[in-house]
Amino acid sequence: MRAGMARFYTREALVQKRKEWKSEGRKVVFTNGCYDILHPGHIRLLERARSLGDVLILALNTDSSVQRLKGPSRPFFDEQTRAALALRLEAVDAVTLFDEDTPRELIADVLPDVLVKGADWAHFIAGREEVEAAGGEVHALPLEPGYSTTDIAEKIISREQAPTATPARTQ
Repeated sequence: MRAGMARFYTREALVQKRKEWKSEGRKVVFTNGCYDILHPGHIRLLERARSLGDVLILALNTDSSVQRLKGPSRPFFDEQTRAALALRLEAVDAVTLFDEDTPRELIADVLPDVLVKGADWAHFIAGREEVEAAGGEVHALPLEPGYSTTDIAEKIISREQAPTATPARTQ
């Protein structure tokens, strides 16, 4: 689909667009997450997900959903900023938001051909049952070692809180 830039869709518009992609014979891949601090692990996961089909939908948690899942100090970037960044990624064709704690309802509405999550969620992939019941595939892709938004945030915070050494005075 990469003829132009990716596009932001409301849930209703995305469901309609999915019908169009299906009638065109396009294989639709869906993934989701907070994508609060975009890092190389995210980019590589999205690229691998996109390679599994013709169109990649990235569903982002709304700010209130991120706060419920990650705590009151998150997200670091608001949903409009996160969506704008995601729309700039070459692997991403469509971006939408969801406010629920999981995207199960959205996935059931869109019914992608392929559902992708990082391997850290292999124990519970919301929407798995719906996608498999419709004949689709579900993949838990390996994560890029050394990249975790929570770990990155903790490193930044610990650096900010570390006492700074005062230089020794010279006589």
